[in-house]
Amino acid sequence: MKIIDNKSLRLLNVLESSITSETSVYYSGSYFTSFSLFYLLPTFKKVKSIKFLLNFSEDSNPTVFINNESEEHLNLNLDKKFKIDRVKTFISQSVELKSGSIGNQNLLILSSNEKTICYTLTPLNLDSVSLGEVRTPFPVFINEIIDDQKEYLNHFNYQWNTSQNNLKNKILGFLNTFTKDLSPALLYKSILKEIFNFSQVDERLDSKLNKIGFKESAVWNLLYNFQKDAVVGAIDKIETYGGCIIADSVGLGKTFEALAVIKYYQLRNDRILVLAPKKLRENWSIYQLNDKRNILSKDRLNYDILNHTDLSRTRGKSGDINLSTINWGNYDLVVIDESHNFRNNPNRKDKVTRYSRLMNDVIRANIKTKVLMLSATPVNNKMNDLKNQISFITEGEDDAFNDYGIESITQVLRDAQRKFNQWFSEKNPDEINVNDLLEDLGGSYFKILDMMTIARSRKHIEKYYDTTNIGKFPNRLKPITVSPPIDLQEKFSNIGELYDEISNLTLASYTPLAYVRSDKREEYELKYDIITSRGSVFKQIDREQSLIYLMRVNLLKRLESSIDSFRLTLQKLINSVDRNITQVDNHNGGEVDMDLTITEVDIDDTELEDLLVGGKTKVLLQDIDLIKWKQDLEFDLQILKNLYDDIEEITVDRDAKLDKLKLLIQEKFNNPINPANKKVIIFTAFADTANYLHRNLEDWLMQQHGVYSSLITGSGTNKTNLPKCKTDLSSLLINFSPKSKKRDQVFPDQTNEIDVMICTDCISEGQNLQDCDFLINYDIHWNPVRIIQRFGRIDRIGSTNDNIQLVNFFPNMELDSFIDLVGRVKGRMVMLDVSATGEDNVISKDPSDMKDLEYRKKQLKQLQNQVIDLEDVQGNISITDLTFNDFKIDLEKSSDEELRVIDQLPNATFSVVKSNTDQIQQGVIFCFKDSSNAKEGHYNSNILYPYFLVYKSLNGSQNTKISQPKLTLDYLRKLCIQSTEIDADVIEAFHSKTSGYKQMGTYQELLKSAIQEVNGVQEEIGLDSLATAGGTLFSGEEDLTKDNIQLINYLIIE
Repeated sequence: MKIIDNKSLRLLNVLESSITSETSVYYSGSYFTSFSLFYLLPTFKKVKSIKFLLNFSEDSNPTVFINNESEEHLNLNLDKKFKIDRVKTFISQSVELKSGSIGNQNLLILSSNEKTICYTLTPLNLDSVSLGEVRTPFPVFINEIIDDQKEYLNHFNYQWNTSQNNLKNKILGFLNTFTKDLSPALLYKSILKEIFNFSQVDERLDSKLNKIGFKESAVWNLLYNFQKDAVVGAIDKIETYGGCIIADSVGLGKTFEALAVIKYYQLRNDRILVLAPKKLRENWSIYQLNDKRNILSKDRLNYDILNHTDLSRTRGKSGDINLSTINWGNYDLVVIDESHNFRNNPNRKDKVTRYSRLMNDVIRANIKTKVLMLSATPVNNKMNDLKNQISFITEGEDDAFNDYGIESITQVLRDAQRKFNQWFSEKNPDEINVNDLLEDLGGSYFKILDMMTIARSRKHIEKYYDTTNIGKFPNRLKPITVSPPIDLQEKFSNIGELYDEISNLTLASYTPLAYVRSDKREEYELKYDIITSRGSVFKQIDREQSLIYLMRVNLLKRLESSIDSFRLTLQKLINSVDRNITQVDNHNGGEVDMDLTITEVDIDDTELEDLLVGGKTKVLLQDIDLIKWKQDLEFDLQILKNLYDDIEEITVDRDAKLDKLKLLIQEKFNNPINPANKKVIIFTAFADTANYLHRNLEDWLMQQHGVYSSLITGSGTNKTNLPKCKTDLSSLLINFSPKSKKRDQVFPDQTNEIDVMICTDCISEGQNLQDCDFLINYDIHWNPVRIIQRFGRIDRIGSTNDNIQLVNFFPNMELDSFIDLVGRVKGRMVMLDVSATGEDNVISKDPSDMKDLEYRKKQLKQLQNQVIDLEDVQGNISITDLTFNDFKIDLEKSSDEELRVIDQLPNATFSVVKSNTDQIQQGVIFCFKDSSNAKEGHYNSNILYPYFLVYKSLNGSQNTKISQPKLTLDYLRKLCIQSTEIDADVIEAFHSKTSGYKQMGTYQELLKSAIQEVNGVQEEIGLDSLATAGGTLFSGEEDLTKDNIQLINYLIIE
């Protein structure tokens, strides 16, 4: 007996030297691998006969006939298909196969006229390990036994002769299945199924939706295909993680997506609460009503609605809900519209905040509450913006995602914030590139985003969805930018000088705390200062100083908006200062109670009104340095009166900005950008300006152009001159945009329409007004996000307009000079911000060091020249296109037959596709897996760990990194999703190019480069060692650990 250890002596070499043309080969085992048989082909081709007796269970995975786990790295040669084709031919011609076994012994027997030799392989089968072609970490002992009495051979022949089950066709069937050409679409889904761990064990969500009748609902059948995907994805996340944030970009219909989710949970008899900003309440309430304006009345939607601000109230009513008796903790699902309003969790020691009420009394109390949040901007300018929103889903549990490889949500977000701060501070505004930040953030942050959010952009929908039946987004014409003067007679003061006057204001009327005498300050600090969660002190006096900045900026914005708004604001300030001066004068002549202290005063006591000054922060007059305060009040009063006298001279007839607005509207009427479309929306930030415009445009529009108009401000009374039209928000919007609002179902007898709508930002979110094609920003909001949200009312998929126009009114001066003036108005101050983590952050410093103004300048310059999406705002953070929801939905849509085929595919399956875009050149997309699956730390570099996706182009000019899995999946989807059939011409060309898949050296080089990136290995890797004796992909002591990298599947791009 001889022992073969596959080190000093390899079985393959022994067989080569032992086998002759007179040899018959007999093998008994569970299976054989195609790789092992390929190695044996040169030797086996000269034998007399070959019989395989296989004890293969029907429950076993047939892919072992390709390779077993020990042979995974052999797939990296990329020539598996060539080898299997050779093996199939050989089996078909030369091998007999039956089912059976020899006492559970795995044996290889060589028999000739001279002698019979038996090799005991147990526990191994006939694979590359038993042959000695692949090394293993465990010792191999194969006994070579001279079987003089032919006992082993006789046992084999007995089992062979009694077996009636011929396995040749079955085994060849397996091999044919594993090597047949695969459509790119199926390859794409096979990679998704591997990565996202899709299982048929649980009932598929699609089946659940059908079972409860959800897909027969009115809201489901109103949705576009991409909206349905969002709904399915949101329900899946809510069921898996307890919540979801729908963060689709502006204009993609988040409200209807949420209504569909509500309908699903209503069918499950869940109790639902909707929280919305007050200005958007009617967006939700209309769908509860038995009203002809409710296009979803068939669904009989039922949910409670509260305003965000109602969470901080303890009495009174909100609609029909009594806030003193409401059972806060009895909701199964809470839907939060504009959830970014809950980005911060302020520390308040005097009352319950709306954040704490929602967290403690609604979500944590009583039953388990699921959460759906809606926001186009869940992350604005802080990476930590997500923290408090995610806390609603996790109920504040920091380790809630521990099972998903994230030990601390807080730490991940804190690290992301630190990297953002570093990126922001080190970059010059002219060199800022958000992609640099995304590269550095690491996988854990995006893992959280992927788990929690559904976020798609306009570009994403256009790129990856068939919009044939929906319609396209309208074409955005280049924005019209106008900068009219203030006064048609040009007699008004220079704007720069006017802004300087504003910056000189002390605004003492709004900061009485700053004038408290030094001997009294400790009492006020005790009453008003806030200790943050980290123990630092947030001083109220600092807060009032920042209020000065806000007041100055407000004056500047109102002047920019309209002369009327500026005039009204000046009048209010003058009245306020006059009242304070009168209070000082009256106090100086009255009695003073020296025992009265601010710590003991009830600031709501009406008997003390004459002794207190200030807004929410009350100050006793007797504690103030009245001389200094009165001096500053009188100083402000003189400036304010001078400004007021100047502005009073400008009448409506001299208002150059209003005159320019009329010219633009008239030009639009005379030369419509879409046939017969006269519709115009005029946005302004201020209700004062909206009222002013309506007063001066309504009659002019009707008398000179025969056009009906309306006014919507969100405060006060809405107005319209359209006959038989109510002035509630819903009626006004339906009559302004009758096609998008389906007016024919609501007011079929109404034939006239509102063509000009003057409004504030109360309708800048959550409204589809796509009948309109012309939007005017009468004043420029300093936050570009707001401008984009406004334009999103008309810039929507499915619009009947071919073109849409944005008009922006900018100040009558160079933008650079305007931004510089903002800095001067801001003054030399430090403004504190209590962030979501409770940390004190200095967010603005000395004007010379204020980079935020530089970024704002660049953003506003962008808006002067182009209409941009949220994700394109320079220096802005957007999470659209960073999550994997669409891919998971693609997988969810797979048929049972597709999933059956995918389940049978072995690793290293590939497909060939012809590139359908210039963006993706010839090359390969590889999907790898680290079979060690050591989660810890790996999300820092790769969100998909243990999987890796890499695209390598043949010419090296286009590649994707491991840190860009979303981009690689986008490429994969673009190439494959429509390629559901096999392109015979492409396959034939590739077959010829590679000599039947044998000459794969070009692609092996790309694979070698990809694996170097996966492992972070810089040294040269020799793939040619794979085919050598005892070969492995890597060299050195780490060979076995680096073999943990498996090739899952790959796509060859021609």
